[in-house]
Amino acid sequence: MTAAPASPATPSLPPWLLSPWSALQGARRANRFPHALLLTGPLGVGKRLLVEALARSLLCPRTDARGFACGQCPDCLLLAAGTHPDLVRVGPDEETKSGEIRVDAIRALAGTEGLTAHRGGWKLILIDPAHRMNVSAANALLKTLEEPAPSTLMCLVSEQPSRLTATIRSRCQALRLALPAEAEALAWLTPQVRGLNAATLLHLAHGAPLRALELADKERLAVRDKLFAGFVAVAQGQRDPLAEAAAWNEADPALLLDWLSGWLSDLLRLAGARGPAPAEIPAEMLAKVPPEMPARVPAEVQANWHEAASHTPDNERYSHDFHAKVPAKVSCEVPAAAMGAGQAQATTTPRLINSDKQAALTTLAARVAPAAGHRLLRRIWQAGGGDTSNLNRLLLYETWLLDWARLTSAPPPALSVGRPPSSSSPVSASRLSSSQAR
Repeated sequence: MTAAPASPATPSLPPWLLSPWSALQGARRANRFPHALLLTGPLGVGKRLLVEALARSLLCPRTDARGFACGQCPDCLLLAAGTHPDLVRVGPDEETKSGEIRVDAIRALAGTEGLTAHRGGWKLILIDPAHRMNVSAANALLKTLEEPAPSTLMCLVSEQPSRLTATIRSRCQALRLALPAEAEALAWLTPQVRGLNAATLLHLAHGAPLRALELADKERLAVRDKLFAGFVAVAQGQRDPLAEAAAWNEADPALLLDWLSGWLSDLLRLAGARGPAPAEIPAEMLAKVPPEMPARVPAEVQANWHEAASHTPDNERYSHDFHAKVPAKVSCEVPAAAMGAGQAQATTTPRLINSDKQAALTTLAARVAPAAGHRLLRRIWQAGGGDTSNLNRLLLYETWLLDWARLTSAPPPALSVGRPPSSSSPVSASRLSSSQAR
């Protein structure tokens, strides 16, 4: 992507990025700038906007008092044309289906010429998304990080930093961008999406304003409405799961996975709102909650997580993925103190991602067994977190929809968080059937 010229009078950064921008510029003025920067945060929060502005700032010799590039000097014009020799971009190999960053791309940086500035100032190497490096590429980068070149910044951008090796993370200065407050995000987003509901878009984007702006497409939102109607119809027995899977197969897979996980997450929130008070969760179950589990996660969902995670071969990785995803997807207000005190608290209406679908989701939630719904959601998250380029997506959608139809074909069993479901329970039978279908 070619960077547009920045104007000192109108910085190209939204308001929630100005604080991290000031921190970066302060470190630069104090000569404490790192040789490697790991920029992380949710998709759509503005990581790439920030790094593009940083590149213009480092390579422009005439920045203003706040560090923004002038947009007029020869270096800025080269950046605008995408031909500046001191900005090197490393990304996935477009000729492969794997979407990996291959070792050859990293090795090309290791030579003296690859790490030395051509125009006498800074050299910036942008690796995005860094978590797509394969093992060989990561090892090659590690050698480069261990021998940093002067006035060279290696900037790694990633939504999934846990997929980077610990040795690479330890050699980078991490800067995590947090989601802005909803009021701040809506103040920025609303004027740019006139005619659409900015709050709904922001919820669909899990609070990320730039992602919400990308979703502000009426045709795309119409596809979402159509797929949601099919999702509901399958649950009501009014739509053949296999026929609906064919319709899903025509949609963008990344969007579909996001929408589907959002629908199921909301259903679990609503199902959790009718679950037991925290006092009914056994103390031994709460003792197993990992220390990084957010206190805002409903106690029922925490209990279900343990039951579902017991079926996962890579529990440690799933724990990290869960920790990264749940805060944006679950926000039922259950104070942590109440969980420890064992006192029943009045449940509140959970905040939904799909607030515009609340009526239909509330009706569906009465048919969903939380443990079974969570297992299906876990499988969808796992599919979204891996490489889906070689998967038979139609078969995957058929399996999920068949399980969804079974899951909603009968009222959910009474909730029991003290022990996992037995092999004869409806949940386990559904799981067994889905495994045989695969």
